[in-house]
Amino acid sequence: MTDGSAKSGLSFFERYLTMWVLSCIAGGLVLGKLAPQISRALDGWTISVGEAPVVSVPIAMCLFFMMYPIMVKIDFAEVLKAGKNLKPVGLTLFINWAVKPFTMYALCSFFLGTLFYAFIGPEAVDHVKRPLGFDGPIGSTYGVGTLVLDASGAKVLEIPLWRSYLAGCILLGIAPCTAMVLVWGSLAKGNDGHTLVMVATNSLLMLVLYGPLGGFLLGIGRLPVPWQALLWSIGIYVALPLVAGYFSRKWILQAKGADWFNRRFLPLLSPVTISALLVTLVLLFSLKGEMILSNPLTILWIAVPLFLQTVLIFSLTYGLARLGGLNYADAAPSAMIGASNHFEVAIATATMLFGLSSGAALATVVGVLIEVPVMLMLVKICLRTRSRFPNTTNA
Repeated sequence: MTDGSAKSGLSFFERYLTMWVLSCIAGGLVLGKLAPQISRALDGWTISVGEAPVVSVPIAMCLFFMMYPIMVKIDFAEVLKAGKNLKPVGLTLFINWAVKPFTMYALCSFFLGTLFYAFIGPEAVDHVKRPLGFDGPIGSTYGVGTLVLDASGAKVLEIPLWRSYLAGCILLGIAPCTAMVLVWGSLAKGNDGHTLVMVATNSLLMLVLYGPLGGFLLGIGRLPVPWQALLWSIGIYVALPLVAGYFSRKWILQAKGADWFNRRFLPLLSPVTISALLVTLVLLFSLKGEMILSNPLTILWIAVPLFLQTVLIFSLTYGLARLGGLNYADAAPSAMIGASNHFEVAIATATMLFGLSSGAALATVVGVLIEVPVMLMLVKICLRTRSRFPNTTNA
């Protein structure tokens, strides 16, 4: 497909999506600054596990309307076929679990701990939650941290600030994207069946691998697996729209037929995903805007390695897919899944483990900041290079 044909296949929303995204990010930041009471009210509407807010109800509602139009389009017979295609599935699993966590650790360690170390501050420290089960006397050490009292008199672990940022980046790197990647794959005209298979596979593997990988890479001791946070997140962000899409598709096809479904129903849903994405961005950045605006230079130090990590993993996966003879419909979502992160889980986990005001939590929020614009850039790269893959169609 040529560049012209690719552009002509995009809707008005899709063609200028980068502009809409940047406008919504700016609008969210302004809303959070000018009307913080609205942001606080929305931020308080959550489903919590213990003391940690795990699921934001307003964002979950937006994500449902973002995901449902994609889920209802999926023919589950095609999903079964996609699951039998071991080459793209194997590539995606290899990149997500054997490569991506370690490149994230290496890049962020180099940039935060070496290249930007002087800018962050050699003496800068962060106070984070005590690790579970650790309750030594004041002054005792735990890894690179020291147990101290904070301003309120509570025991906290004092660690170098750059290591706190690194912890948040690691939590992003070991959380492969699930919900949002369906949007990126759909915009890139990829195989929705393959994308859904990998969403399901990654969701299950996160329950097994997230804790051990996090504990190993963080190097702060044994990281507890946030089972409840993961289950709530996967259930609400993925399973709920999946079930709704499956049953409504089945009912509509039986009641109205395939022609009505394709010609009348699906066109009504076309702007819904993009509109829900834009509303989600306004909400996200109104909730986290104060944290971002109060740390402008810090955002830059964290964003640079996260950006490079995203581009590196995308390029590696996309290149391996082409060398391996994958068609474009499988190569595009494979690269998208590798490049993006499940920032909802990363934010929830950072909050549970280190605290809402920690550097780790800030790093996960920076992941949200760069995720959408960078992924939209990669979608455009995919659309412009699709003709380089075998068996490319005009789907």
